[in-house]
Amino acid sequence: MRHRHAGKLLGRSYEHRKALYRNLMIALIEHRKITTTVAKARAVQPEMERLITIAREDTPHARRMALSKLASKDAMRKLFTFAPQDYGGRNGGYTRITRLGPRRGDGAEMAIIELV
Repeated sequence: MRHRHAGKLLGRSYEHRKALYRNLMIALIEHRKITTTVAKARAVQPEMERLITIAREDTPHARRMALSKLASKDAMRKLFTFAPQDYGGRNGGYTRITRLGPRRGDGAEMAIIELV
């Protein structure tokens, strides 16, 4: 039973899952829209929402927290340039997931996750 075990495992170890989330968040910050599976999009959405909430206030502590999640200075700088401007007056709901249908190769349900 999985009682009180929050979050999706995605068939990966903790380190692999953490790296996957980091790479998806960096790609989302750089491109503002990425195509991935529905499971990965739904798993990374709360992490991205928390990161944007942190980036709304541009303080050294917020930058350190974001850098610990991202591990990419370029992505962190880009996040801190657009997040306060675009999402300063918005209380959550920074991302949108749109389903695309099954992938041709293996039938995995695909989705687009984008910054609103």
